[in-house]
Amino acid sequence: MSAPKTYTLKSKNQIELEISSLGATIMSLKVRDKRGELVNVVVGLSKASDYMTEGYLKYGIYLGSIIGRHAGRISGGGVEIDGKKYPIYTENGVHLHGGNDGFDKKIWQVESIESGEDSSITLLYMSEHLEEGYPGNLNISVTYSLTHEGELKISYKATTDQTTVLNVTNHAYFNLDGESTILDHELELKSDAYLELGDDLIPTGKYNLLKGTPYDFLNRSVIGKTGFSGLDDIFVLTEGKEKAILTSKKSGIQMEVDTDQPAMVIYTPPKFANLPFKDAAVYSDYPAICFEAQGFPDALNNSHFPQTLLKPGETFESETIFRFSNI
Repeated sequence: MSAPKTYTLKSKNQIELEISSLGATIMSLKVRDKRGELVNVVVGLSKASDYMTEGYLKYGIYLGSIIGRHAGRISGGGVEIDGKKYPIYTENGVHLHGGNDGFDKKIWQVESIESGEDSSITLLYMSEHLEEGYPGNLNISVTYSLTHEGELKISYKATTDQTTVLNVTNHAYFNLDGESTILDHELELKSDAYLELGDDLIPTGKYNLLKGTPYDFLNRSVIGKTGFSGLDDIFVLTEGKEKAILTSKKSGIQMEVDTDQPAMVIYTPPKFANLPFKDAAVYSDYPAICFEAQGFPDALNNSHFPQTLLKPGETFESETIFRFSNI
């Protein structure tokens, strides 16, 4: 594998984004806090080569990387498409985040870089037929755009020459203070239901209502509220904009998340291992939160879920927006 390259974008309102060609990974995202100082709100490692070390890879945390060909978990040891079963990589009967060597471990090619009032970078990857067991040659691009309105837009586009499954997301971990914990951040989530999970964290097919549960963030509340014991759950999103709002009173930064995807995995790791974090950041318990906008995991095995099939002649397009402001 060739050495990964890094690229830095800046927007008119001084947002700074650092991207690695390895996994099309967000290494850092710096925005202005209420004092006008830059804060890195995405957890990343010091340099691109750190993401290739065994000391990092053994934890399987996918910091800031693109996840594919299929994000989330798939049961049954394979995918059945048009009556044919395609075995895919599994561990203990579960396929996770694209397999053993998913999109996060691939070198993506840079197609274009644009600068100006709005700036962007587009990266490409061609996933060959039967890579990780998936059928079809899949061409996919991801574009990261910084807008003058204080947004980071992540736009995906993909085509295939054979019917396949596609469920792609970015696995960025956010901390609006750039350090310590997100327990005192406030969260608002536009979701009425979440997917029930089995012991293997694969959806059972059942929808559970959120109201009155520890997962209920319909009304903005502190993440570390009574009953909170961490999140690693699939939330069914409601219609309308701003699917999630994250706020830190300490930094004064607010992040609104919008997406056209039907679900969002919200994940709060209990803690991080001792890794070479960007700018020597120090994190404590519940150091960050992920907003993994995506299709439903294991959709092929649940016919009533929105499906994640992509067919020849179709173009998959999706966009997730992270909008930053000060409170």
